[in-house]
Amino acid sequence: MERAEAYGFSAAMSGAFLLSCLLFAAINRRQRGPYMDEVFHVPQAQAYCHGRFLQWDPMITTLPGLYLVSVGVVKPATWLFGWTGSVVCSTGMLRFINLLFSAGNFYLLYLLLFKIHQKNKAVSGFQRLLSTLTLVMFPTLYFFTFLYYTDPGSVFFTLFAYLMCLYGNHKTSALLGFCGFMFRQTNIVWTVFCAGNVVAEKLNEAWKTELQKKKEERISSRKGSFSDLIRILKFLIEYIVSPKNLLTLVALTWPYIILVTMFFGFVFINGGIVVGDRSSHEACLHFPQLFYFLSFTVFFSFPHLLTPTKIRKFLLSLQKHPMQYSLIAIISVFLIWKFTYVHKYLLADNRHYTFYVWRKVFQRHELVKYLLVPVYIFAGWSFVDTLKSKSIFWILMYFVCLLAVTVPQKLLEFRYFILPFLLYRLNIPFPSLYRQLLELAFYIVVNAVTFYLFLNRTFQWPNSDEIQRFMW
Repeated sequence: MERAEAYGFSAAMSGAFLLSCLLFAAINRRQRGPYMDEVFHVPQAQAYCHGRFLQWDPMITTLPGLYLVSVGVVKPATWLFGWTGSVVCSTGMLRFINLLFSAGNFYLLYLLLFKIHQKNKAVSGFQRLLSTLTLVMFPTLYFFTFLYYTDPGSVFFTLFAYLMCLYGNHKTSALLGFCGFMFRQTNIVWTVFCAGNVVAEKLNEAWKTELQKKKEERISSRKGSFSDLIRILKFLIEYIVSPKNLLTLVALTWPYIILVTMFFGFVFINGGIVVGDRSSHEACLHFPQLFYFLSFTVFFSFPHLLTPTKIRKFLLSLQKHPMQYSLIAIISVFLIWKFTYVHKYLLADNRHYTFYVWRKVFQRHELVKYLLVPVYIFAGWSFVDTLKSKSIFWILMYFVCLLAVTVPQKLLEFRYFILPFLLYRLNIPFPSLYRQLLELAFYIVVNAVTFYLFLNRTFQWPNSDEIQRFMW
C-alpha cells in the first residue's frame, strides 16, 4: 500500500467508523431495549456474562459464537475501565460489538479487493477504497451493524477465512471457518467455498494443460457454449476419479475436510443443522430462492448489471439461442409451480420489508410469480456474464455453494443473501468510477430511507403496547 493510499484508507475507515458511531448513538437513544431477535440474543449474552454457560434459550437457532466473542470482549473491557452495574453487558454495550465487527469488515473487504484484483494494474487505490466503502455500507449488512444480530460477526469470520484461503493459509482459514460456523451453521457452505477455490485453481491448471495438448487455446471464447460445458464436465469427472489427482486435492484441502467432517458429526449428534426452535426453520427444496437472490443482486448492483450494453447483449443472446432460453423458461416455471413455499413469518410480520415485497408484488395475482420468469432469466444471465473473468470451475463451485446456502431456506429473508452477494461483488471486475459512485450514492440513499423509517415511522399492533419499527 502506497503512502497516499494508506492515508486515504485511514481517513476513509476513521470517517466511516465515526459516522457509524453517531448513527449508533441515535439508534440507541430511540431504541434502548432489545428489539426483534435481540429479545433472544441479549438475555442469552447477559447469561454468559454472568457465568451461566449452561443456560440456553430454546428459541435461539444458532450456535453461541456471538455470545462467546461478546463475553471475550466485554469482560476484559470492564476490568480495564472499571465498569460496573448495568453498563456491563447492557444492550448498548452488546450492540457495540457489531460496530467493532463492522470496522474489521472494512479492513477485510479492502484486503480482499486488493488480493483478488492485484493483477489488474488499471485499478487505482482510490477505486479500491471507494469499493470498500460501498460494500461496508451495503444496506442489508449495514443496518444490522447497529443491532445485536449474528450477521456482522458471521460476515467477519467468513471474509477472514476467505482471505486466508487466497493467501494459502488453509489451516488458519479452516479455523476461522469454524468461528464463522459458530455464528451461523450455514457458514459451513463457505468453508466448502474456500476449499473449492483451491480445487478450482488446480482444475483450471489441468484444463489449460489439456487444451494445450490438443492445441485448443480458445477456452475463454468458447466457455459459454453447451458442448463445451459437456466437455468440461466430462473432464471434471475424469480428473476426480483419478486416485492420484484425488490424493493431491485431499492433501491441499485436508483442513477444510476435517471441519466439514466435524459439521456432519454435529448434524448427526444434534439431529439436524438447527439448534433450539426447529419448527420455524425446516429445510426444504425452495428453488425460487435462487430467483429471489438473483433479483436482489440485480437491484443492489444495477449500476453494473442494468446497463444498456448488457441489455442489448442479452437480447442478442436471446435471439441467437431461442431454444435454450425457452427450455430455461419452462424449467423455471416448473420450479416456481412445484417448489414455491411461503413461510408463516413472511405473511404475519409486517415489520420486515419482505412482507411488503410479497404482498405488493407476489400476492397481487397468482400469475405474477410466473410473469417474473423473464426478469429472473435476465438476472441470471447478467449475473453469470459479470463473472466471465473467473474460470468455469470457479463459477461452477460458486453456484453449487449458492444453491446450497439459498435453496434449503423456506423463509424469504434478505439477511440470508448477504454473504453470497458480497462474495459475488468482490469477484466481479472493477466497474468505471462513475458506476462506483452511482452504486455508493444508491446505497447511501437506501440506508438513509431505512434508518429514517426505523427511527421515525413507528407504529403499534392492536394487541400490543410495544413500539414497532420497520426493518430489513
